[in-house]
Amino acid sequence: MKILVTGAAGFIGMHLSKKLLDRGDEVVGIDNLNDYYEVQLKHDRLQQLDGYDRFTFIKMDMAERDAMQALFEEHGFDAVMNLAAQAGVRYSLINPHAYVDSNLVGFVNILEGCRHTGVKHLVYASSSSVYGANTNMPFSVHHNVDHPVSLYAATKKSGELMAHTYSHLYGLPTTGLRFFTVYGPWGRPDMSPSLFAGAILRGEKINVFNEGKMQRDFTYIDDIIEGVVRVIDKMAEPEPGFDTGASDPSCSYAPYRVYNIGNNEPVELMTFIETIENAIGKKAEKVMMGMQDGDVVATYADIEELSNAVGFRPATPLSEGIPKFIEWYREYHRL
Repeated sequence: MKILVTGAAGFIGMHLSKKLLDRGDEVVGIDNLNDYYEVQLKHDRLQQLDGYDRFTFIKMDMAERDAMQALFEEHGFDAVMNLAAQAGVRYSLINPHAYVDSNLVGFVNILEGCRHTGVKHLVYASSSSVYGANTNMPFSVHHNVDHPVSLYAATKKSGELMAHTYSHLYGLPTTGLRFFTVYGPWGRPDMSPSLFAGAILRGEKINVFNEGKMQRDFTYIDDIIEGVVRVIDKMAEPEPGFDTGASDPSCSYAPYRVYNIGNNEPVELMTFIETIENAIGKKAEKVMMGMQDGDVVATYADIEELSNAVGFRPATPLSEGIPKFIEWYREYHRL
């Protein structure tokens, strides 16, 4: 297949592109290489794809309508994996317009490109943050998600709604993936694994929010990629006998699906920190902090729908994934 991967210089985008290329697909990757975090890391990720002759990288911003239209018309993609987005819950409190430009305007351009060029399947990154104020655990794709607590979450929920509209109006098969706290080699520097590992290795203090009384469903990158590839290959279909009165947000009478993709095993923040400390061989100096605006106390993925659909369940334990991440982090940063 010929597949467009947006956000190809990102953490998940690079790993996914490599997986697709290794199995024989042709991949066109786009990324605007913005400076939300250090651009050199993005260039270094792209270098991991340099040896593939079936990979084409184009520096491009999804919000550029004419450029996106030309991209779709030129390449005629079979499938699209939209990973590009302005990420980060806390940053959305500082620069909300960046989220509108990328996660809303950019996503409409993706939808329009798919609609007009006959793309067979659009898969896109949503987020566990859409569950917002919901405290019913584990988070299920059948739950209502109408109470986001950050603009980032609101834009991700909006993406799911826009995707459904295109599935309804134009019969475009769309599948949304709600990622749960992805970590591993080449991970983002603004995420807790990198923040904690870097501080501990440099002998600096770490900030522990909500005094450590938090849980996250940490999901190792290899599990995420396996799940994504399987979902790309399984085109979204209408749900037989869909009950419009029941309003199940996970499926539709249209070719539309939403899945959670997480480890299905929430971990206490203090246990997570201890696992990093053990992998490094050094204790962290902790500064206990309050809860941050836009954050949630816990995430926990119900992955039954994903498992039933593609026969896969993420299963890499933290005790296995964290040492792999620390090994990469020390080598990459020479620490």
